[in-house]
Amino acid sequence: MTTATPAARAAEPQVARPHVAEPHAAEPRAERHAGTRTLIVGCGNILRGDDALGPVLVRRLWELGLPEGVRCADAGTGGMDVAFQMRGIAEVILVDACTSGAEPGAIFRVPGEELERLPPPNGIHLHAFRWDHALAFARWLLKDEYPRVVRVYLVEAAHFEPGAPLSPPVAAALDTLAEHRLGELREPRRGASRARSSRTTSS
Repeated sequence: MTTATPAARAAEPQVARPHVAEPHAAEPRAERHAGTRTLIVGCGNILRGDDALGPVLVRRLWELGLPEGVRCADAGTGGMDVAFQMRGIAEVILVDACTSGAEPGAIFRVPGEELERLPPPNGIHLHAFRWDHALAFARWLLKDEYPRVVRVYLVEAAHFEPGAPLSPPVAAALDTLAEHRLGELREPRRGASRARSSRTTSS
């Protein structure tokens, strides 16, 4: 969940992260990411009302079926794992809930570089390492393997009541994001198929 005033939400979100998942270490990164061009990362706490937006969206996309070359990851409330999941991926899409004072269910699309924020040099620990920290950390760590494109979708939340389902406006925004993102991600493959068909016909 991201908290920001309307004037500052694109430049400096505040993301509360009570728990951090450890990075996966057993499986080689090259094998895990082989063939992946786009990674969709859902962030948030599945047990806190609208903060569950990111993880629920990831599950919805899995149910709908992902195009070839697209992978989803449920990052939960962990920031460090986000940094390592991005290695060698061309495009990364992060989705999280936010509180900016806008109408619940409002969707904001923000370039990742506008949200990168280095953690404080003193006193940082894994439980305070958020995904906005992860973006800045990953750019430094991954160098040429950092994604060429990073987009962040933030959805204005209505409540964060423990154990509550998504509010109706946030659930509607989730449906919009799921349909919109899958449509965009499938379009390059349609274009490639048309191009191949054209070349076959002309030959």
